[in-house]
Formats: sequence, C-alpha cells, structure tokens
Amino acid sequence: MLSLKDRFDLLERDLTATPMRIANHTDLPFAILRYEPEAEWDMRRRARLLADSLAQTGKRVHTISLAGLLWETIAQTEGLDALVELERMSGFAAAEEQATTYLSHPFWRPLPDTLAERMRPFDPQRDLVFLTRASAMAPSIYQMSRLLDEMQRRTAVPAILFYPGTLEGTVGLRFMDLKNREAMGNYRVKVYG
Repeated sequence: MLSLKDRFDLLERDLTATPMRIANHTDLPFAILRYEPEAEWDMRRRARLLADSLAQTGKRVHTISLAGLLWETIAQTEGLDALVELERMSGFAAAEEQATTYLSHPFWRPLPDTLAERMRPFDPQRDLVFLTRASAMAPSIYQMSRLLDEMQRRTAVPAILFYPGTLEGTVGLRFMDLKNREAMGNYRVKVYG
C-alpha cells in the first residue's frame, strides 16, 4: 500500500500531466485521494502544499469544504436549532435522517446542486477543485460515492475528493473506517488509495 506522501506525489504527477490523467471518464472528471481518518491534519497540510505547487504551474485550486456545505444547508433550511430539537425529541438517527433529507430532497438543497452551483464559475481548463472535510458526513448523512455519481455531467471542472477511510481490495473504500459500513467501490472514478 502506498504511503500518503506517495499518493500525493502520484496525484500531483497526474494533475500536471498533459493531458491531465485523473479521470477515467470525461463526463466525470473526478478522482479520490484516500487517506486514513486519523491522518486528517497531515492530509490538509499536504493538500495545501499541493495547491501551492499547482499554482506554480498556472492551475487555480479552489477548496470546497463539504462540512461547510452541510452547515450552510442546515442554516438555509430549517436551521440548526430545529435539528437540535429534533435530536433531543427523537434521537440522533432521526436528526441524521433529517440532515440527509436536507441534502438529498429537491424540496430542500440537494448537495449535488449546491456543489455544481459552486463550481459553475470555474474554468475547466485552469481551475481545479479540492473537496475536503468529507468526514462531516459521517456516519451516514450522505454517501460520497453517491455524490460523485450525481455530479456526472454537471461539471467539466476536475475535482479531487479527499476521502477519509480505508481501502479494501483494490477499489473498496470503507468511509471513516466504520466497521458497520460496507466497503463501496466506484470503478468509474480513479482512486489514489
């Protein structure tokens, strides 16, 4: 298994190649860089260094926090107080399910729509998006494989999802290394695992 440094080095080589080599499919210009959940701070440091290095090659890197999108969505729907009250009255599972509804039901603010809106002003030839803080979606608020699938054909801007989890086999990813979660694979997205 490659070290985190090795995964970042490989990702950087693929991002600076001409043409860029991160995507398996042109209508889904995404890749996943997997890291151990306990390596969050090291991953963030390496991601900042990678963004700086890519800027030297003319790339503009934009970091979008999935945690930020989650909290923004909660604030713009019923608000945090309503979610806290729901948890107090009905338990964590009900509050988590409501947060999932906020991010997935068309009546509220579907996460793929919000992310596509954020990425709309970016130029696929010069811009690159780093999707960070995915751990905020644990344990089961929103599946990352679902997000990538739902982003298909919504943007041509390349994006890297920094995925906290463990690798099982060659493409099986277990989000946050949660033992009660099945390892999921997405053969359409390149994984730096």
